[in-house]
Amino acid sequence: MLASLPLALGLLLSILSGALGAPRPDVTAGQSIKMYKRSPRRNATEMGQWAKSHREMLMSKYGGSSSRKRSSGTNLITNQNDDSSYFGSIALGTPPVSYNVILDTGSSDLWVAGSDCLTGCNSVPTFNSAQSSSFTNESKAFSIQYGTGEAAGTLAKDTVQMAGFSVPNQVFAVCDEVSSGLLNSPVSGLMGLAWNTIASSGATPFWQTLAASNALDSPVMGFQLTRFMDDPNAETLEPGGAFNLGFVNQSLYTGSIDFQNIPSNQESWWILPMTSMTVQGNSVTLPTGTESYSAIDTGTTLIGGPSSAISAIFAQIPGSAPGTGNFEGYFTYPCDTQVNVSISFGGPLWSISPADFKLTQVSNSQCVGAFFEMTTGSSAPAWIVGDTFLKNVYSVFRYNPPSVGFAALSSTATAENDVNGAVPTPTIGSVVAVSATSTGSNRTSNAASPARSLSVLTAVVLASVFLGVSLL
Repeated sequence: MLASLPLALGLLLSILSGALGAPRPDVTAGQSIKMYKRSPRRNATEMGQWAKSHREMLMSKYGGSSSRKRSSGTNLITNQNDDSSYFGSIALGTPPVSYNVILDTGSSDLWVAGSDCLTGCNSVPTFNSAQSSSFTNESKAFSIQYGTGEAAGTLAKDTVQMAGFSVPNQVFAVCDEVSSGLLNSPVSGLMGLAWNTIASSGATPFWQTLAASNALDSPVMGFQLTRFMDDPNAETLEPGGAFNLGFVNQSLYTGSIDFQNIPSNQESWWILPMTSMTVQGNSVTLPTGTESYSAIDTGTTLIGGPSSAISAIFAQIPGSAPGTGNFEGYFTYPCDTQVNVSISFGGPLWSISPADFKLTQVSNSQCVGAFFEMTTGSSAPAWIVGDTFLKNVYSVFRYNPPSVGFAALSSTATAENDVNGAVPTPTIGSVVAVSATSTGSNRTSNAASPARSLSVLTAVVLASVFLGVSLL
């Protein structure tokens, strides 16, 4: 069919053929692709249910209950549901098929919903292992806890491609049971970007394989995240920022990157000691030693910490009070108060925008703050620092020496906040990987196979968007 299309459309489709799949192996340093946001609005009741679930999930996640040529590249990531999660595209199998996965520096496993998924996958694209000639079933059970539920399935090996890189025989999980609400379309799974020491699968994460094999120009990952949660007119999809692999994008930050080393022998989560904090210009007393350890976590929306410290934060805000009901563990405060919080991890104080501090409004005068009380397991850090903080800095996760760095966002980066943009362009690549469109179904039914081509109309629309959107 494509052979009969006009030459111009053929050229556009040839550009898109890589865009819909695994990123190009020869991506040059400095290239980036815009991130975009999916943002349906939620009322106070819905936000309360989400806040309760988010707090429970985080406590479970952190144990409250339980040699090739060097290169670099950038991956498309999307900001979903009012800055509540960020996902990007990967490609699996041979031929490669693209899937959206949460990019999570707070965990280390890669998993996707399988085409024979029993629960929690009916509305999301699913991976059909029978369609991949390079797939190997490891026949080992896998499960990972997320709050009151989990994702469970079987470990496998296949080729995984992302941001210009390809890793053959990457271990990941194909899940046939996913807790309801854990996956929201179009997200099909999760890619952990922390260290292999905390991988439930025991596998080395994709990023760590690349860094350890000297495949990256520089052994780093960089995130720039935009803000739209304070924009009542945000569209369903909005520009969201950029994820860089193997380089830092100098156009997205100013000054130098302040790197702080992970504590010795603590390569698990991306851990930094939280050394100081100010609220409304006043210093807050923080725990010290291991009680100050903080996981820098792109997969977490808010900031969780010890009860004593969270209480001390809101003690600096007149009119604040402990939350109730679904907001238990959170605090309310007067909405007309502009709350200014700054945090240091051993270097400069980094400010959090008042817009990010305000999670939601629950009455005519009261709002809920984005810091909440939580209890983690004995081996997990006491603080979990998520996107409430990370939207305010350019963050870099470095393999060697193991460290996390922050830099001030440039005017180029901050200019993207609350600015409506075009439909996102897919990740660029040299190997065709069509978008996965099949969804999970009951085992008694036949699961649909992934689409193997785009419609002409879709291709034209996506191609026109591609040509009109700049690459970072």
